[in-house]
Amino acid sequence: MAVQEAGLSTLGVKFGYAVETVAGTQPSTFTQLERCNAIAGIELSTETIDASALEDYITKYIAGRQDSGGEWTITFNYTAEVATQLQTMISAYNTAKASNLKTWFEVWIPNATNGFYVVAQPPQRLPMPEFSQNELLTIEVGFAVEDYKGELTAIEPTAG
Repeated sequence: MAVQEAGLSTLGVKFGYAVETVAGTQPSTFTQLERCNAIAGIELSTETIDASALEDYITKYIAGRQDSGGEWTITFNYTAEVATQLQTMISAYNTAKASNLKTWFEVWIPNATNGFYVVAQPPQRLPMPEFSQNELLTIEVGFAVEDYKGELTAIEPTAG
């Protein structure tokens, strides 16, 4: 009987981005966006298609496409360096978009074979953080999900 792991920790998780060099092809290297504090999950809800006929007394359904909800929020500890990294990422996205290339994002997990990949659009400007007394200053950056790729072979992001 094989011994199974108890689970994976979020310690050491990295968040990175990369721009396609060939349209529609997963990039081979990712740049880490540092001081990532929280990464929202992406829930896939399955839409349903009414497959009822006139003779049906109870509605029948078949599975339709899955919906990611379209929004994805990543939280970062706010520092001048983080703001610069985020602005660099936004600039890279805009340059890629002008060449019809997509920007990919990866959640890399230590000791995992696969990472989670999302093709997304970052905001054009960084939002203003929320300020409260005696708290860590964080910034929540909202992304528009273009395509949820799911689990693919992990590529560890490196510092930019």
